[in-house]
Amino acid sequence: MNEKGIAAAALSVRSLSMDAIQKANSGHPGLPLGCAELAAVLYGEILKYNPADSKWADRDRFVLSAGHGSMLLYSILHLAGYKVSMDDIKSFRQVGSKCPGHPEYGMTDGVENTSGPLGQGVAMSVGMALAESMLAARFNTDKHTVVDHYTYSLVGEGCLQEGVASEACSLAGHLKLGKLIVFYDQNQISIDGSTTITLTEDIAKRFEAYGWQVLHGDMYDPAGIIKLVEQAKACKDKPSFIMLKSIIGKGAPNQNTADVHGAPLGVEGVKTAKQQLGLPVDKDFYVVPEAYAYFEEKKAARAQAEKDWEAEFAAWSKENPELRKMWDAFYSGTPSGTAEFPEFKPGDKLATRDASGKALNTIADRFLNLVGGSADLMGPNKTKLAHDDGTYQWNNRKGRTIEFGIREFAMSAICAGMALHGGLRPFCATFLIFSDYLRPSLRVAALMGVNTVYVLTHDSIYVGEDGPTHQPIETLAALRAIPNVQVLRPGDAQETVVAWEMAMESKDHPVCLALTRQGLPVYEKFDASWKQNARKGAYVVLEGSSAPDITVLATGSEVSMALDAAKLVSGKKVRVVSVLDRKLFAMQDKAFKNAVIGGAKRVVTAEAGISMGWDAFATSHEDIFCINRFGESGPANKVAEHLGFTAAKLAELLNK
Repeated sequence: MNEKGIAAAALSVRSLSMDAIQKANSGHPGLPLGCAELAAVLYGEILKYNPADSKWADRDRFVLSAGHGSMLLYSILHLAGYKVSMDDIKSFRQVGSKCPGHPEYGMTDGVENTSGPLGQGVAMSVGMALAESMLAARFNTDKHTVVDHYTYSLVGEGCLQEGVASEACSLAGHLKLGKLIVFYDQNQISIDGSTTITLTEDIAKRFEAYGWQVLHGDMYDPAGIIKLVEQAKACKDKPSFIMLKSIIGKGAPNQNTADVHGAPLGVEGVKTAKQQLGLPVDKDFYVVPEAYAYFEEKKAARAQAEKDWEAEFAAWSKENPELRKMWDAFYSGTPSGTAEFPEFKPGDKLATRDASGKALNTIADRFLNLVGGSADLMGPNKTKLAHDDGTYQWNNRKGRTIEFGIREFAMSAICAGMALHGGLRPFCATFLIFSDYLRPSLRVAALMGVNTVYVLTHDSIYVGEDGPTHQPIETLAALRAIPNVQVLRPGDAQETVVAWEMAMESKDHPVCLALTRQGLPVYEKFDASWKQNARKGAYVVLEGSSAPDITVLATGSEVSMALDAAKLVSGKKVRVVSVLDRKLFAMQDKAFKNAVIGGAKRVVTAEAGISMGWDAFATSHEDIFCINRFGESGPANKVAEHLGFTAAKLAELLNK
């Protein structure tokens, strides 16, 4: 261990962090100043990586869960030789900067994930570790090891108070993810003061109860940290939680106080800190020369480590051509098989969740890297995979079905982490109403552009007896409100297959499938181009006329309702359109939208949810057939009658 190099790197992290935050007049100096030694020893001595190739498949992953301390990460990435320049550091928190206020996936070389909302980062790291174990079980052989890396995360007090961290860490312990190592910045300070005002539990015992190995150390003892990591790696059947006592804002005049957490030190504060730390007061963005030299000396060895892996990978590929073929399919996202989708015909009647289950298994046969599961709702969600790999557990790392337990938020974040890791295509499932529990992670997934698929069943008041707590009303609107989230609500089994195809084709956004509990008829389509048009968001199911008087835009189960209602309308020509994806339909050019709507003077919309968003399509607000109140408990059809949400009531509206 190069003690001088580590010390120089830690001092430089503090120097760059203070000055960048002060120049921006915005930021969080507490964590970068307090954890500089950890960053230096991690990137200097512990992590396996090659800064010349930040996407090396077998690199170790580091997740800064406490993302507000982003200058810690940017500073060490700069020193370590990633594509983070001094100019990038100097433009911290400015529009278009590679060093935004919180780490953003895809913006900064070496940043593995978006870490803004606390707790989500460590949950994503659980997903990365889970992915590593899955891929290792699938691809490593007795002679060759091509997947062998660790996932590290740094959490603070705030991360551990967020429920998503508890959910994810509980599951990680159950799954015995021994290659997950989490560092805890134990400074006992949060924004409002000492954490003792809100957090007095025994965190060590909490993590022991989760099934983790808990270790204790000093943030300012690099040699000790290295030994703790070695001890963590020696434990194969438990993730490790390394508690490092620290001083928030170490070196600042207001160190060890809440004031240093989230505000610049000020000109005089920076000057005083530099004097106390032994940094030149008259030099901004100063890097100790030994820090650059320390990392420069390691560049060749890091590049060689990747070359050695490439040689191992080449030998493995030669001896295992079928596995190599599978690897390429996994990492390119191309199909590994040719299974045919189930055939559904007009007159068939089944819930779209049932059609989804059948389509899902076809896709699982086509894409062997499709993995995922449900939040304890595998039966109701119809997400059981009919394959021989079984359920993923600590003693079956090849399993493709993941039992997430009743942990919707963590489930979504873990799937995001798996997608970020690469090589796997994750899906997760719950009832549509419970997407509220996972929504914060879905938003971050959309920000990162990961292509997780969300299977969301029981999509309306037709849940019935479970009542208003389980009947989604505002949920579809809430999901559609998130930028870069695609919401697909198919109206029958045939559309459900198309929806799954669209979901699997997505490359840069998450997709939500909203599916029914109740059976729906498979209806006749107006023409053979329906699939092509459905992929644009909407298509004509019932033409009614080339020049209809009324066009009904409906989604999901309401397409069947609209078809039934059209039969009850006299003296008017009614067209029925299935809107599979409202946002996508809205994005189409005027010619396509006019062709679908057919020039109707009156447009009525029908959806079992709130009216929000439909004003853009309906002729008037009175032509939005919706439900702007919570539901009721009772048999589904009785609930619909009670709420006035029936084909007969829709026909009354159309007849006006």
